[in-house]
Amino acid sequence: MIKRYPTKKIYVGDVAVGGDAPISVQSMTFSKTEDIDATIEQIRRLHFAGCDIVRVAVVDEAAAKALKEIKEKISLPLVADIHFNYKLALIASESVDCIRINPGNIGDKKRVAEVVKACLDQNIPIRIGVNSGSLEKQFENRYGQSAKGMVESAIYNIKYLEDLGFEDIKISLKASDVGRTVQAYRELRPLTPYPFHLGVTEAGTLFHSTIKSSIALGSLLLDGIGDTMRISITGELEKEIEVGKAILKDAGVLKEGLNIISCPTCGRLEADLVKAVAEVEERTKHIKTPLDVSVMGCVVNAIGEAKSADVAIAYGKGKGLIMRKGEVVAKLDEKDLVDRFIKEVEIAAKEAENE
Repeated sequence: MIKRYPTKKIYVGDVAVGGDAPISVQSMTFSKTEDIDATIEQIRRLHFAGCDIVRVAVVDEAAAKALKEIKEKISLPLVADIHFNYKLALIASESVDCIRINPGNIGDKKRVAEVVKACLDQNIPIRIGVNSGSLEKQFENRYGQSAKGMVESAIYNIKYLEDLGFEDIKISLKASDVGRTVQAYRELRPLTPYPFHLGVTEAGTLFHSTIKSSIALGSLLLDGIGDTMRISITGELEKEIEVGKAILKDAGVLKEGLNIISCPTCGRLEADLVKAVAEVEERTKHIKTPLDVSVMGCVVNAIGEAKSADVAIAYGKGKGLIMRKGEVVAKLDEKDLVDRFIKEVEIAAKEAENE
């Protein structure tokens, strides 16, 4: 069992972040925020994909003023992403559930103070979003774009907000590579009680982002670090949620849905295992009950793995076995195995829900 670092619990809308709250998964729209219909459509897509919190870019006054109508028509907590122009944060604060500022480009600290006052008035949190590529000059000049520079920037900005009487804070420390990202979060974690928003920024395409994010966020989650997260992908919105949920599940943090165990392809396979696993994945997407299920292509692997699985297929030559907790419940022709397997998984899920 992973023991998470104790952190202060804050609320982004009705979603708790930190403390004993579940680790939430976020994403960000890519529409022009002032295009209200397009932005709402993307937020609804994210909602149905399982997103917990959504962020939108606020790049000008038109985008800031669109937030009120967007907020009225969505159910997800809404975060305004602010760079450079602090006045946009003042407008956005009247409509959103959280403000994200980048201290490296927001400018004079007096501007930050005005944002803090606005957030205090609206009773909404601030995310201090430190990025390695946009550190304040005093930190970049001394430390370069290093993990140390990111940590020092975060500490400085946390203290500044605290001195203004503001403690409704969450923090992110993002670099575009795994090493600096992990190092920064690990160094800062013992130094502050505030919840962490995890992520690798500019992580690239689905393939590259999945690998970078799995290594970085998986490492941190196994250390007990992290309270909310975003997987940054150059691609479709829903994939950010899919990958994020998968990382949480495979790190042992999220107990939801099926853990599908399947053997690697090799010369012992007695069936088209790739096709079978793909069909199982597609037909079990709706199941949220945590179960271990096994799809094995030969007897060699099936004998051991199937013993601990809630439901398992063990393929043989033209036939195969369906097992529940290691006990054989059916011996069928290959063509009938997946249908029976799905039926047994659904039965097991209902039984688990009623326990």
